[in-house]
Amino acid sequence: MNAETAPKSAYRWPAEWEEHAATWVAWPHNENDWPGKYAPIPWIYIEILRWLAYSEKVHVLVPSESCRKAAERMLQQSHVSADNIVFHIVATNRSWVRDYAPIFVKDRSGNKIALKWRFNGWAMYSDWQQDNAAGLRIGELSRVPLITVTNQGKEIVLEGGAIESNGRGIVMTTEQCLLSTIQQRNPGYTRQDYEDLFARWFGASQVIWLAGGISGDDTHGHIDDVARFVSERTVTLVKPHKYNQADFSVYRENLRRLQQVSFSGGPINVVELPSPEVRKFSGQVLPASYANFYIANRVVLVPIFHDPADRVALNILADLFPNREVVGIYCGDLVLGLGALHCLTMQEPI
Repeated sequence: MNAETAPKSAYRWPAEWEEHAATWVAWPHNENDWPGKYAPIPWIYIEILRWLAYSEKVHVLVPSESCRKAAERMLQQSHVSADNIVFHIVATNRSWVRDYAPIFVKDRSGNKIALKWRFNGWAMYSDWQQDNAAGLRIGELSRVPLITVTNQGKEIVLEGGAIESNGRGIVMTTEQCLLSTIQQRNPGYTRQDYEDLFARWFGASQVIWLAGGISGDDTHGHIDDVARFVSERTVTLVKPHKYNQADFSVYRENLRRLQQVSFSGGPINVVELPSPEVRKFSGQVLPASYANFYIANRVVLVPIFHDPADRVALNILADLFPNREVVGIYCGDLVLGLGALHCLTMQEPI
């Protein structure tokens, strides 16, 4: 199906907390993403799979049969049941499936559609072609109608980590990511162009444009490290650590913009999340953020960093998700790859 033939506002993008049919992940294998610290990364994934499989079906992309067998051995060693885990041999460049998987929406009849956007390595890296192809393969494996989104015959670049939905017509993103000329996804695209796209494919009646993201984020301002919907009217916003003065001006502007939002005749509720102390490795600032949590059917997986703020963030999110178990997953090593739990997952709604 050609995306240009679709009627405007024919779709709704479900919120992440709506019921999932499955979660998609990609097994970590690119050791260059975690220079000198790759060894613990697969074991972190095993812990993630333990909790996801407890919650719902999990589809795991692995690059080879030998990798599948190794992952299965690790599951057995860790006494993690594979009953809810399905492996698929699919080549990938990296494990950040959030950004190259299709985004699943619903049509007016409630039927599921997979929207495939072009992935180009965040307009930063040269090795992205396998990831882009893997996104198409996910769409095929999900066995739902797949649409490649184009405009005037050209595929549109958009990453899942760049956008947030409340499931009821609001999409949230950052100017730093989509409108900057530094890592330009779609040269020449304006704010209005994106708003038209979001209206057409996500049923968005309102777009919240925040100013930017956090330091250390190589995607240049992904929303899922700075602000997240946790209900139709409530947004969590990351407040920088007191020693991270570099991010405070962006935080204050993001807060100001959220406080001006009106939805269904009332304001958006803003709940601030703390930040851990700035983490660095080999002089590089790492994007350590509690906002990079993932909402599954029965659990909310939250990155933690052996920081005093871990407990505060977990308690805040536990209050916001009283019907789910809120589980901390240590991501101090994982974040060296410049992503965490939300970056490595993609939900497929029922």
